[in-house]
Amino acid sequence: MSAATPHVLVVDDEADLRELLVITLGRMKLKASAAESLSAAKAALSNGIFDLCLTDMNLGDGTGLDLLRYIAQHCPDMPTAVITAYGNMETATEAMKFGAYDFIAKPVALDRLRQLIEDGLGISEAEEYQEEADNLIGDAPSMQALKAQVRKLARSQAPIYISGESGSGKERVARLIHHLGPRREKPFVAVNCGAIPSELMESEFFGHRKGAFTGAVEDRKGLFREADGGTLFLDEVADLPLHMQVKLLRAIQEKSVRPVGEAREFPVNLRILCATHKDLAREMTEGRFRQDLFYRLNVIEAHVPPLRERQEDIPTLVEHILHRLGNAWETTPPPVSQGAMTALQQYPFPGNVRELENTLERAMTLCDGNAITEAHLSLQAPPTPLSEQPSSSGGTQGRPSHQPLEDYLQEIEKQELLRALDATHWNRTAAAKKLGMTFRSLRYRLKKLELDREESE
Repeated sequence: MSAATPHVLVVDDEADLRELLVITLGRMKLKASAAESLSAAKAALSNGIFDLCLTDMNLGDGTGLDLLRYIAQHCPDMPTAVITAYGNMETATEAMKFGAYDFIAKPVALDRLRQLIEDGLGISEAEEYQEEADNLIGDAPSMQALKAQVRKLARSQAPIYISGESGSGKERVARLIHHLGPRREKPFVAVNCGAIPSELMESEFFGHRKGAFTGAVEDRKGLFREADGGTLFLDEVADLPLHMQVKLLRAIQEKSVRPVGEAREFPVNLRILCATHKDLAREMTEGRFRQDLFYRLNVIEAHVPPLRERQEDIPTLVEHILHRLGNAWETTPPPVSQGAMTALQQYPFPGNVRELENTLERAMTLCDGNAITEAHLSLQAPPTPLSEQPSSSGGTQGRPSHQPLEDYLQEIEKQELLRALDATHWNRTAAAKKLGMTFRSLRYRLKKLELDREESE
């Protein structure tokens, strides 16, 4: 920070609110300066050094967005929060896109204001951890851009939508954003929205009181309250049913939750990060995802590139993964032959980094010589998309002529089961739901195809 006592700039054209904010900051043992307009704020920023700025959106001779533009250009390292009219989420969302780390609505609640200021000052304290953004492996241009974006997003409290294919590392990015930010000492709670049965979602998210329903044998806090002060990561958020999307939107906007069977609400202060391998904009367009929730979650988007678009990173990833596996197995990992490395770099990896990890783990298990060879990789030809398969009218069938129909159909079934299991991290309950079958039916098919293995539900 710039001084032993943090210095906060308050910008508001209402004298009463300005005075209230300055008094509150003084009670928090903070130094405060006030400006009544955009021009006065620019003058203050030009003549002094501040650790934090708190600005109203209406400034008489300009707007809070005008001030955010000025700060981005002249004081990019200073955290800024905005004060908005009650219920004006559009303005708050726009401000966060312009660089505000958070917002507070009028009338200003003092407890919420104190938390807002503590979060902002915590951003400066988290700067020393920024170098850890290099924890993302890879030097491809797309990864360099992602690393730079992660450093920037860690300073904000804005909701982040992390897009990318299954296995590309979306949760890793979410954890890193949390770890580099001011909430790093608080909980990071991750939940796979597609793995929770619909009838239990409200209880899982918001908690319940003992006896609220059959099976509620004790009080439960719920994921929102478990993540209080920290970050809640909603993985596969597109799988939320519509009725739960409504309740999620309210909890995010009101910053409070009401457990099932409870008469009162509990305030929560957390950051929301979400991800899905689906096209969330398309889900919204086709009516499966609420538009208001989409715009509330998708304030800023971070895209994780698929592995096939950064194949130059594969040698570095291979070295990192084998080193980690060697430590876990307490052995020296074997080197990778040139032929095997070439095969890895030419393979499209539809399962992305997760598939690369599984491939190398399998190769280390099979390797009984001095090096991992192409044979140890057991790379399979990726399935041809239906749109690219020859049509039957052209005289060419998808099934090879030498392969019996029963074997061909069984292979298709096996690939679909594996794809669903991989997408749900081998959670068989979630995979059965994804495939539209019962858990018992999935378990039978896995056993028939010799794919069954001990996995936690």
